[in-house]
Amino acid sequence: MAINKDAESMICRCEDVTREMILACMADGYKTADEIKRATRAGMGPCQGRACRHLIASELSRVFNIPIEEVLTPTFRPPTKSISLGALADAYTDSDSALGSSDYEE
Repeated sequence: MAINKDAESMICRCEDVTREMILACMADGYKTADEIKRATRAGMGPCQGRACRHLIASELSRVFNIPIEEVLTPTFRPPTKSISLGALADAYTDSDSALGSSDYEE
């Protein structure tokens, strides 16, 4: 996969992170994909890094002159999805009845 060397090249389209931003992180001392991910949110969008993970690893490999196989991959966590306050209230009501209403009466 060829990398466009233009500084304004988009590395992470989900989070609008450019190559220039990645290079600035490296200049500031960030040396792992996880550090760059935390600083820029690259890899935290809807694709969960499937589109930009390799591009970031390639830049780390090139800048720090290390084999791409030795570039540490970032930590992956399952995506979260929001829940409504009503769902939380229902969960509270369900657990409240399991405990018995006398536990909350004064």
